[in-house]
Amino acid sequence: MAAAAVTTTTAPLCRRGLSSSSSCSGVRPRRATVRCRAGDVRVEGLRRREALLGIVLSTAASAPALAPAAAVAVTAELQEGFRTYEDEANKFSIAIPQDWLVGAGEVSGFKSVTAFYPEQVADSNVSVAITGIGPDFTSLKSFGDVDAFAESLVNGLDRSWKRPPGVAAKLIDSRAANGLYYIEYTLQSPGERRRHIVSAIGMAFNGWYNRLYTVTGQYIDDDADADKFRAQIEKSVQSFRFT
Repeated sequence: MAAAAVTTTTAPLCRRGLSSSSSCSGVRPRRATVRCRAGDVRVEGLRRREALLGIVLSTAASAPALAPAAAVAVTAELQEGFRTYEDEANKFSIAIPQDWLVGAGEVSGFKSVTAFYPEQVADSNVSVAITGIGPDFTSLKSFGDVDAFAESLVNGLDRSWKRPPGVAAKLIDSRAANGLYYIEYTLQSPGERRRHIVSAIGMAFNGWYNRLYTVTGQYIDDDADADKFRAQIEKSVQSFRFT
């Protein structure tokens, strides 16, 4: 599958919110008509995959200004240093470290973005981005298997082949479980430290339209606390569930 021609990096997180030097515009999936010829069906499938891939790439680049998320319940129940964050409006729950902060923001093209992050660390965080997609996007299987999707995603991010080289992206792992696609990869811009990304991608219907959920956790590979943040972020991303 050809790589999507989209350049992006994962934006760092500020102490009190997210910051980025670039803006993010929503990517609207393009609907095409399926004809009976086999070649046309294949083109339709590629367009559908490219549409979803474009949304996920835009999610990786999104960086909203955050405000405290006071309208969503966070349970007081503790489980090994974690608490459960429940979003009744968007119908999901996720476990987050007990001492992490919560912020909500808006990005063009996205219905909502919620981020979870430690107060003192700028580069380790988890975010949940939600956007509406067309009714013909019925499930993740509409876009092929997880391995093909993960390769397209990482190839779309990688710019190490350019001269001068851009961001280097490397796929670590991909799997499907719990109705979600889980993808692990790294990103490293020239002269910067390598970011480790753990993500979960899923789809749900809210009664009016289908929505794409992209859960993204990131930390710095060579950080002194990398092992601690890796464990926290992996548990958080894997805990994501629709409610």
